[in-house]
Amino acid sequence: MSSVPAPAGTRHHDLAIFDLDGTLADSFGFFLANHKRLAEKHRFASIAGHEVEMLRGLGPREIMRHTGLPAWRLPLVARDFRRLMQEEGQAIACFPGAREALHQLHARGMQLALVTSNSVENSRRILGDDTWRLLAHVECAASIFGKARRLRRVLARTGIPAPRAIYVGDQGSDAEAARQAGVAFAAVTWGYATAAALEAFEPEVWLRDVAELQALAGN
Repeated sequence: MSSVPAPAGTRHHDLAIFDLDGTLADSFGFFLANHKRLAEKHRFASIAGHEVEMLRGLGPREIMRHTGLPAWRLPLVARDFRRLMQEEGQAIACFPGAREALHQLHARGMQLALVTSNSVENSRRILGDDTWRLLAHVECAASIFGKARRLRRVLARTGIPAPRAIYVGDQGSDAEAARQAGVAFAAVTWGYATAAALEAFEPEVWLRDVAELQALAGN
């Protein structure tokens, strides 16, 4: 795995689009703590403690099959998860250094955007108003498997061509969305999925530490 491949003095991308949960926001613990409540309400199997690392190595579709969660229930589960986070997730914050990295990227001339399955309310609270104002465009409450359409909308609204944009995410579904939208994908290794699970998607960029986000602007 290579780190950000930006030659000295150059920048490959003018627009960095970010996922939120697992990429900028440290919300995995909240997800695990509340998964059983969602499973009981929506009648799918909860995740046992010994299964967590194994499931981090799977994609969202494989996890759904493992837990018996039908696709038609996924929007309902996502809605309830967003509601729980709004009501009980006040302690969720960005990974240390993530907000500072966004400010550095913006200061160096990059346009920033957000495409997330989370809500506007949760996203803005987690990022903070000062960081939220840096975003050129925001797409929230996206379906896990419907982010490609949202990425295309960001491109249209910002006027940045797809080859000059990169989507930064932590799951295989993020990589798939980037491919479908024609943008590069940067995989972070500190999120919901393991690095091994993301290798199959051959990301253009690997980010192993939050501090490396700043390297997206080039040298």
